[in-house]
Amino acid sequence: MRCQCPRFPLYAQVLLAIVLAAAVGGLWPEVASQPWMSQLGTGFVKLIKMVIAPIIFCTMVPGICHVGSASKVGGVAVKALLYFETISTFALALGLLVGNIVQPGKNFDAQPDASAIEKYVNKAESESPMRFIMHIIPDTVASPFANGDILQVLFVSILFGFALLFAGEKSKTVLTSIEELGHCFFNIIGIVMKVAPLGAFGAMAYTVGKYGIGTLGNLLLLVATFYLTSLCFVVLVLGSVAACARVNIFRFLWYLKEELLLVLATSSSESALPTLLEKLEAAGCSPNIVGLVVPMGYSFNLDGTNTYMSLATLFIAQALHVPLSFWQQLNLLAVAMLTSKGAAGVSGAGFITLASTLSAMSPQLVPGMALVLGVDKFMSECRSITNIIGNAVAAVVLSAAEGELDRDQMDQAFRGRPVLLKSASREHQEPTVVEADAVVVV
Repeated sequence: MRCQCPRFPLYAQVLLAIVLAAAVGGLWPEVASQPWMSQLGTGFVKLIKMVIAPIIFCTMVPGICHVGSASKVGGVAVKALLYFETISTFALALGLLVGNIVQPGKNFDAQPDASAIEKYVNKAESESPMRFIMHIIPDTVASPFANGDILQVLFVSILFGFALLFAGEKSKTVLTSIEELGHCFFNIIGIVMKVAPLGAFGAMAYTVGKYGIGTLGNLLLLVATFYLTSLCFVVLVLGSVAACARVNIFRFLWYLKEELLLVLATSSSESALPTLLEKLEAAGCSPNIVGLVVPMGYSFNLDGTNTYMSLATLFIAQALHVPLSFWQQLNLLAVAMLTSKGAAGVSGAGFITLASTLSAMSPQLVPGMALVLGVDKFMSECRSITNIIGNAVAAVVLSAAEGELDRDQMDQAFRGRPVLLKSASREHQEPTVVEADAVVVV
């Protein structure tokens, strides 16, 4: 028997919660800025994050096994990495281009407080390329799942997937168990999503109540420039890439409205990862490619973070009157390409990544981070939204490139019609129907 979807769709509930939260934060900031209010949003994000690691594992392992051969898995992974690096370069270059044209830091009377960003600098300085590589290898097989480290979960999942792939028929029982377990975790997400409006309300009300629009002051130009730059990136760059796969970027974004609203409210792209995986499958993308590409993208394809780093670096340099030559800006592209990896899904991680970039490129710019500390929260939402859109587009484009994009199914999904998932990871389970605004089991 089919469960009836609520008449008031989830995305509308979240949108209403955000509007009410903005009103409460503006009218009663003393109430909205209470710690318990922020805990509503923090609690919801924690509920989502507690199942992120097992969902990635239960999605990637069957995805690898069902691709068919190790060479094909490797081919898809290489194509994904090349795509990620290409698009990331466009994001960094666009940030530099806009920063040089608009020059948001010009004529800014900079008086940075170095002590305000000391903790971020200390954490950034503890990182190095070799430390980053060694960190990918976990202490134990179980520790990535306990710590929720996405890169380590990816590493273990890939090893486990190839181990089952090489085992052949002997691994069928284990593979079936992993698929069944993944189904259970997706059901948990379905339960957790019922409190999404409450989490969105708490997170947004606390942000507006604590910081307020008045805290932007002279930094409003930087925030506005970043939002417009990100919008241009999504519409022009990602829109052009999607058009090459014959996908309309605006219809695609409307289809993902529920996930984008969640990210807007929580400032974390992880909050929408589980439902994003199912939405992409429902839109006709290959389940195997979705299971491989999207989790990888959360660590290697951070378009919003890249745009933020290049634009914020130029803003700081302009505010501190430190000229950056053309070659220094090219060096920024190379450094940021490395430091941006692994800063996935965590609210505020982009600010730590900025510290790493400035420390590696020009230490004299590091104190200038204090200039953007006050408004970083307002840019965190935009970073996360751009990141998740970039990863969603990557899954669509790579599915199309592999000839595994069901366009009829995508059209049905975009029109809001129920779609039967064809995921290989669910072939031994009850069929799942995905509608425009909800996931129901029949």
